[in-house]
Amino acid sequence: MPSTHTPAPLTGRLLSLDFLRGFIMVLLAIESTGIYDYLFNYSKGTAFNNFIIQFTHHPWHGLHFWDLVQPAFMFMAGVSMAYSLNKQWANGVTWSQSFKKTLKRCALLFFWGVFDYAVRPKGLSFELWDVLTQLSFTTLVAFLIFRWSNLAQIGVCIGLLILTEVLYRFTHVPGFDMPFTDQHNFGNYIDTILMHKINKGGWVAINCIPTAVHTIAGALVGKMLLNGNNKLRTLLLWGLICLVIGFGLDEFGITPIIKRIATSSFTLASLGWCLWFLALSYWWIDIKAHRKHLTFFTIVGMNSLFIYLFFEIVGDRWFTAYITFISNGVLSWVNAGDLIKALVAAICVFGLEWGMCYFLYRKKIFFKL
Repeated sequence: MPSTHTPAPLTGRLLSLDFLRGFIMVLLAIESTGIYDYLFNYSKGTAFNNFIIQFTHHPWHGLHFWDLVQPAFMFMAGVSMAYSLNKQWANGVTWSQSFKKTLKRCALLFFWGVFDYAVRPKGLSFELWDVLTQLSFTTLVAFLIFRWSNLAQIGVCIGLLILTEVLYRFTHVPGFDMPFTDQHNFGNYIDTILMHKINKGGWVAINCIPTAVHTIAGALVGKMLLNGNNKLRTLLLWGLICLVIGFGLDEFGITPIIKRIATSSFTLASLGWCLWFLALSYWWIDIKAHRKHLTFFTIVGMNSLFIYLFFEIVGDRWFTAYITFISNGVLSWVNAGDLIKALVAAICVFGLEWGMCYFLYRKKIFFKL
């Protein structure tokens, strides 16, 4: 039975969250231009490659910076949920009304996540590996326990991680009984049931179970930022705890850090980094009031759903290639090299995408679920 307790009224926007959301979406938009992959291949054998490799997913056991993007996305969704629900309930919206709104949002997230990869050159496809389908599950879980005590919610997080360990270690399905081996783990087996296929990159649909921890933790942090004291110290402390446990599980050979199947060690380590990212942003922007030049990022962040679906669907299938063809054609008139062509094309694609977000921002048009 949901609690009747109503949180304190919303005190204002969390500018650090707006910035982080925009920063993540800018990185994703740039990635959609293909420039990271190009620079990675172009710089092989150079010192620069050690830097640009951080903008690619680790092939299996290990952690790159780019592996933190999805956890940050899901963590920030939890923080936003806390602010949204706080505002709803302060304005007299009932729990049942919020529940219906959340169900609708989750259904739309699921739809767009499936639709994102539904159209393939060989025909229609049903896939559950997109971040939006994952978020549709984690959002619902985080909402349903939102009014539980902090200790109870932490207990749910621990339970989800233990469940993940049990499923991978003790199910013993023939051919899929190697917990941390690509193509032969329990997550792959579930995908054969749900989608009748296995992702060649090693991604699995049941990542939504452990990564629900990211969204639940984000909701807990959101409530703390609205109501708590010593916010910065708490963020840093919990970040440190998660990092120590996550990397400790990996270092001592208990559970390897593998982003593609969201092992418990990866979930905790990535959550630790998310907490520290928010702590740094919160200290710099909301405490120290360094708020200049944030608009470039917040313009994108305030229409994060629109720009994500645009570069994932329209950009991936037409826009990026079309603009690149035009850019390369013009630069060929001056005999520009391949590196210049790639950089200019990426700038043009990203610039136009950012311009669309700016247009929507000026017109006060914000796409939300």
